[in-house]
Amino acid sequence: MKIWGYPRPDGKVGIRNHVVIMPTVHCASETARRIAENIKAVWIDNQHGCAQLGLDLEVTERTLINIGKHPNVAAVLVIGLGCEQVRPDRVADKIASGGKLVEHLTIQDVGGTLKTIEKGINIARKFMQEISKLKREEVDISSITLAVKCGGSDATSGIIANPVVGYVADKLIDLGGRVVFGETPEIIGAEHILIRRALSKEVSDKLLRAVRKVEERVKEMGVDIRGANPSPGNILGGITTLEEKSLGAILKAGTKPLVEVLEYAELIPNTRGLYFMDTPGFDIAAVVGMIAGGAQIVIFTTGRGTPVGSPIAPVIKVTANPETYRRMEDNIDFYIAVIEGKETIKDAGEKLFKEMIEVINGKLVKAEILGHQEFTIYRIAPFV
Repeated sequence: MKIWGYPRPDGKVGIRNHVVIMPTVHCASETARRIAENIKAVWIDNQHGCAQLGLDLEVTERTLINIGKHPNVAAVLVIGLGCEQVRPDRVADKIASGGKLVEHLTIQDVGGTLKTIEKGINIARKFMQEISKLKREEVDISSITLAVKCGGSDATSGIIANPVVGYVADKLIDLGGRVVFGETPEIIGAEHILIRRALSKEVSDKLLRAVRKVEERVKEMGVDIRGANPSPGNILGGITTLEEKSLGAILKAGTKPLVEVLEYAELIPNTRGLYFMDTPGFDIAAVVGMIAGGAQIVIFTTGRGTPVGSPIAPVIKVTANPETYRRMEDNIDFYIAVIEGKETIKDAGEKLFKEMIEVINGKLVKAEILGHQEFTIYRIAPFV
């Protein structure tokens, strides 16, 4: 099956053609935002990059670099302050290794906010002119990596919306593509089902270690995970236990074998199949991690409703709750009418797959139209 996308120098294919203004530290975020607002560029709201150590620092740097390398990104302007731990020159060099148009500026070296904004606008404008020459080309759908996510779930999510997304996931894998899902806290109670689908004992062991890590962290804090999972909104929507939520959540991953378990923001291999990424349950951080891994598009189911989008990849918002669709039609892209008896899971799955293809080929989702560009990186340690 063929789609239309932007072939990149590293062999990957983008479905969007962004210029990204990327701050390496929160102290540079306002400067980056002002540059982006002056041209049609995308701004990354990075809240981290300083006062981080060890693995925590590694995760932030890896996420920024892999976002810069993302196939939906054609050019990157990296903005640093000059004294942060995440060095802008190193980030820019790593991104450039994938063949991107990349430059970097350091506010302290350039001489302040206003001078950096002026210089940054000039650089980004040149990037915009250059990437405007790029045209979509016909490529195979096997170049697509789909991220699947659920958030603001209710009873309809687990019994209808997630199985429909699972149908789409299976179909994409059958066509040679990749699917990634995450949210480690939200597979607790269903991990025994997932490990049966693991391709090897090594993969199943990785999954179990990820779950144990979450459980141990909660115990160390001396809190009850049920204070956050299921959330108050989940409970209002008819979900009663974490296990019940998890059993519904894993259905969005379809039925295919589990190929590998990945770290947060780790690049997803270019091999067909289903992947799990160790992400938090927090919607925005989970989506960012999977996009940093290389997912060009996201399908996001919601029972209660959510406006979450992304600066890098289109997020197709799906609900099977007719009341939620009525109330939040501004944000929901796709309504599944199974609960009304108007279609089957398979019927809805075929329609959602066609919707995904249209979005891949250029159709804007509502989050893109409304300018939703939520972005946060998973923080695994306190500030130091």
